[in-house]
Amino acid sequence: MPGFVLHVGATVLCSHAGQAQPTTPVPRVLVGGQPVVTIAAPWVVAGCTMPPPPAGNGPCVTAQFVSAALRVTALGQPVLLQTSQSLCVPTGTPLMPVVTQIRVMGS
Repeated sequence: MPGFVLHVGATVLCSHAGQAQPTTPVPRVLVGGQPVVTIAAPWVVAGCTMPPPPAGNGPCVTAQFVSAALRVTALGQPVLLQTSQSLCVPTGTPLMPVVTQIRVMGS
C-alpha cells in the first residue's frame, strides 16, 4: 500500500501515546534532510502509559515493523512507510506514524 516514507524526524507513537524512535536509521539516504528508516531497524518506546501487570501487560518497550515498501529500498532493505504495520513488545499493539514528511512516497 502506498504511503509517505518514514524518517528519523517522524512522530511515531505506540497505541498508549508512548514516543517511538528508530535505533538504526540509514544516514546515507535522506528525506527532508533527515535519514530514512528501513524494516531492519528495531524501535524503542518511551513514555508508554499502559500499566504493568497485574493491571495490564505493558508498558510498550520495543517495537518492530513487519511490513514495508515493496519497491523502494535503502542499502538493500525496504524503507518504512506511513502505512507500514508493526508490533510492540510486550503488548502486541501497533505503532502509529502520526506525523511524517509529505514529499516522498513509496509503494
